[in-house]
Amino acid sequence: MPLLFAWGRRSALVWSAALLFALAGCSSVSPPPGITPVTPFDLTRYEGRWYEVARLDHSFERGMTDVSATNQRQSDGSVRVLNRGFDTGKNEWRQAEGKAKFTGDANTASLKVSFFGPFYGGYHVASLDADYQWALVVGPDRSYCWILSRTKQLSAGVREQLTARANALGIDTQALIWVTHNRTDPQP
Repeated sequence: MPLLFAWGRRSALVWSAALLFALAGCSSVSPPPGITPVTPFDLTRYEGRWYEVARLDHSFERGMTDVSATNQRQSDGSVRVLNRGFDTGKNEWRQAEGKAKFTGDANTASLKVSFFGPFYGGYHVASLDADYQWALVVGPDRSYCWILSRTKQLSAGVREQLTARANALGIDTQALIWVTHNRTDPQP
């Protein structure tokens, strides 16, 4: 899920306000034109921890390394999303908890995610490994893109394949930030 972070009550309020403004600009939950979410999609196989291998720059992740997202299905059919990462500027781990829901049929990888009340943004899996080992995710528009993996690194061939796929979808792949994973998260 889109990776957003908060720490402590005061920081949570500041981050929530920033997120509100960010989501106001991306409140669409539909995929961008020309991008078709993966189907069939199996949430059970998608659950668990994903490492952010690459992303487009956004203020809510700026300076973050060692970023991961853990997804867990809830009894009501929603998905608990826990995003964590290391803030290099503050030299500390930060996290945010959100909720995702399918925008339609649960067999289609098109969800909406919220880290702040009733405000949702789109989360669309545009490409997915048959074994659920990597994913290309696009937000409500082409300025939101993440390459995720079950491992902290991808082979050069898979990186090239996903970069080419993102480029074909109209994503500015020259702007991708390749995320480092050198730290051990104290909360596995």
